[in-house]
Amino acid sequence: MTLIKTSLLNGIAVIIKILTLLGINKILAVYVGPSGYAAIGQFQNAVQMITTFASGAINNGVTRYTAEYFDDEPKQHLVWRTAGTIALAGSIVTGLILALFNQTLAVWFLKDANYGGVFLWFAATLVLFTFNTLLLAILNGKKEIVRYVIANIAGSIFALLVTTVMAIQLGLYGALVALAIYQSISFFVTLFICYKAPWFKMRFLLGGVDKTTVINLGKYTLMALTSAACVPVSHILVRNHLGETFGWNAAGYWEALWRLSTAYLMLVTTTLSVYYLPRLSELKHSAEIRKEILQGYKIVLPVAAACGLIIYLLRDLIITLLFTQDFAPMRELFAWQMLGDTLKIGSWILAYLMLGKAMYKLFIVTEITFAGGFVALTWIFTEVMGLEGVAVAHAVNYAAYWLVMAYFVRRYLQKNTQQI
Repeated sequence: MTLIKTSLLNGIAVIIKILTLLGINKILAVYVGPSGYAAIGQFQNAVQMITTFASGAINNGVTRYTAEYFDDEPKQHLVWRTAGTIALAGSIVTGLILALFNQTLAVWFLKDANYGGVFLWFAATLVLFTFNTLLLAILNGKKEIVRYVIANIAGSIFALLVTTVMAIQLGLYGALVALAIYQSISFFVTLFICYKAPWFKMRFLLGGVDKTTVINLGKYTLMALTSAACVPVSHILVRNHLGETFGWNAAGYWEALWRLSTAYLMLVTTTLSVYYLPRLSELKHSAEIRKEILQGYKIVLPVAAACGLIIYLLRDLIITLLFTQDFAPMRELFAWQMLGDTLKIGSWILAYLMLGKAMYKLFIVTEITFAGGFVALTWIFTEVMGLEGVAVAHAVNYAAYWLVMAYFVRRYLQKNTQQI
């Protein structure tokens, strides 16, 4: 399937997901306010870290090797059984730890032990959460785009329904519980969709662990664990800095804008994940890889830039429709944030080669460097420019990341050509 066809089909799911996220944003803006947004951001960063550790951080590896072994189903099944066994063991152990230390975790991430119950809900449903992401990774690797799209649409609808009901009934506590459990509910739909596929059997998900597969998946584990530690921790540090320096409402403004960026960029980032990761895993020759990268710059980057420009021009209307007037100060962050988002996509088109080819050493070094760079740049620019400095830091950091990616990808392609 081509990039354009994949983008159009995946776009259906993404548009629905964007609409549901925007709806969720509005509900949260009304029922939890700017300071509540900051708490939600903290919890989502915690969820990101915990689920990555629980799953063994192998989902990108599952997608890569499922795609690579497209003509060898026994090898695919070996990958799935190994990944499923790792995910089951990891989620059970992690769930027990969450349950035992729920109040401590609530204090760490949410500054209030009364939110310990949120982590109990998360612990109770973690196995389902983990297997939902594993099944989605398998669908992606099999290039079952229609099934993948339907599963993601179901997840988006569950997210909206559960979050809306819980936030209205229980406020911030309910919103946090909803964010903890909605993907676990989506598991049953994803499982049903996979079960209907002729190539899927439940026995393929659990069984003996293959040593070679573990080693192969281990490279993706190292990459995902690095990302799971660096990205959320850097955001927590930035959010804490903003809250302590400018007040927690200011931290909420930044969190709201970051969530908006995440929502509109989904049209691009999910296409990269659904199309580029399996595609780059298949390609062997530098000329083919270079062609795919250039195609991304011709199609994906202009879409990201156009979306960012439109959002910047409509920023006042967006704040009114999607948030409330309490969020009006976030208006000053839009210009630099939208520029940073465009630079982010430009760099990610290159960075996906690291995932597709398991270039784990480079990935780990750059992930740590630029996560730390974002925190350091935020401290520097906010000292000079106030709250706007966090958006400037975002743009500068991704401009530097793009340059670094361009250098290493060019070197990889030249080396690969020489070897051929």
